[in-house]
Amino acid sequence: MAMIDNAIYVEGRRIESPSTLSLGARHEVARCDLAWIGLLRPDPHELDAVATEFDLHENAVEDARKGHQRAKLERYGDTLFLVLRPAWFDRAAGTVEFGEVHLFVGDRFVVSVRHAERPDLAALRAQVEADPEFLALGSEAVTAAVLDEVVDGYAPVVEVLQDGIDAIEDQLFAGQVDPSVSKRIYQLLSEVLSFQRATKPVPAMVKGLLRGADKYGVDDEVQHRLRNVLDHALRVTERVDSFRSLLENALTLHATLVSQEQNEAMRRMTSASLAQGEESRQLARAAHRQGEEVKKISSWAAILFAPGLIAGVYGMNFDHMPELHWRYGYPVAILGMLALMGVLWAIFRKRNWL
Repeated sequence: MAMIDNAIYVEGRRIESPSTLSLGARHEVARCDLAWIGLLRPDPHELDAVATEFDLHENAVEDARKGHQRAKLERYGDTLFLVLRPAWFDRAAGTVEFGEVHLFVGDRFVVSVRHAERPDLAALRAQVEADPEFLALGSEAVTAAVLDEVVDGYAPVVEVLQDGIDAIEDQLFAGQVDPSVSKRIYQLLSEVLSFQRATKPVPAMVKGLLRGADKYGVDDEVQHRLRNVLDHALRVTERVDSFRSLLENALTLHATLVSQEQNEAMRRMTSASLAQGEESRQLARAAHRQGEEVKKISSWAAILFAPGLIAGVYGMNFDHMPELHWRYGYPVAILGMLALMGVLWAIFRKRNWL
């Protein structure tokens, strides 16, 4: 069954817990008496039965039936319709989760419709029932208690988000540019934005309730509790706004660090390329010098080879070599050697080989 609890209160004390949703036909409640019905994921028939019993506006009922509403406060005649977005941190998943609570608040009734297991309104009901004097103040007291419960539930989420931001700041100030840091910033920013959408309307909702307090005769104790809720809600929204600014700045800083790291890597690559180019130039100069030396050695080797060529020819000791018995053979051979050496020297010199 979607109905979690169904109670009739007189002077702040439960007098009956009907098993059906038909309350008005069975009880003539006094002006300060209260009916409080708690529903969890009701089906359309159950919600229609409640709407018929308390004459709820069809637009509000349609919103409660569909769910996935933004946090808001609306008035339909003498009935208030509130949508609250409670939040909590799921340690198993490591993410911030959101629920949805709809409240229909009339002069002598409160209908709470939940679309998630949290917050535990049964535990809240037990706390409120433990203070009959406060509960006797009527439906406004229940509304203030539910608002207080939802806003108090925001505090642990704020602390978890603060811890996550502190960890990111530590990584950024340590100069870490790991891609996981950027991913975590985006995840946290997404959670902060969702949390901001859930919490930002709450102060305006509470202010709206306080503005109508005198007109509808809301007790001072309830107004005091609403002001306390407003203070807490404002502190939460201010911190969430600062979280968003911090994360946006952290994202900018991380992008700057990544850019600096990329520039430094490019500088190192450029330096390595320049060093490699310089090394190549040095190798080229060494090869050039080596080539020049080889040319010089080769040139002198060729010059010194020329006399050996002539000497080798006349050292073959053939019987019929006229120059061997010629009177001028020796000086002619010496002159030929010198001439050939001179010609080779001139050629190599002209080509800058010497």
